This record gives sequence, C-alpha cells and structure tokens, in this order.
Amino acid sequence: MSTILQMRKRGTLTLPKKIREKYTLEEGDPLTLIDIGEGILISPKVTTLPKLVSKLEELMEKKGVGLEELIQGIAKEREKFTPR
Repeated sequence: MSTILQMRKRGTLTLPKKIREKYTLEEGDPLTLIDIGEGILISPKVTTLPKLVSKLEELMEKKGVGLEELIQGIAKEREKFTPR
C-alpha cells in the first residue's frame, strides 16, 4: 500500500485510519523514522506486551475474572495439550 500524506504545522502527519487499525496504533504510540538516503521510512515500534496486558485486564474486568482464577484456567487448558 502506498499513500500520500500532507505535512501540517510543526511537521505533524496523520496516518490513514486503515494503517492505524492494521498495526493497532493509538495516540502516543512510538514510531521509528529511518532516513534511507533518498527518502524516509516510518515503522511502528509496537510495544506488544503492554497492549496485550491492557487487553487482558480489560477482558478480565468485563468477565469478572480474578488473576488466580485466570491462572487456574490457563493451567487446566494447558493440561489438555500436555502429552502424558
């Protein structure tokens, strides 16, 4: 995918919504800018673990599941896949 962006005041760029959704980018997420000589490359520096933890906490709260209960559930699921 290739797209044209317009630079705004103070060098601000807006990434298209499809790109933000594809890479699960949110306000404040870090990006890496690489000068490749004849152009620039912008790459998401996705910090997966914090996003995963946040999503897990959100789901636990929504389902009313505590940490101990979650750990026990994971152990039970793991037993299904562990050879005996």
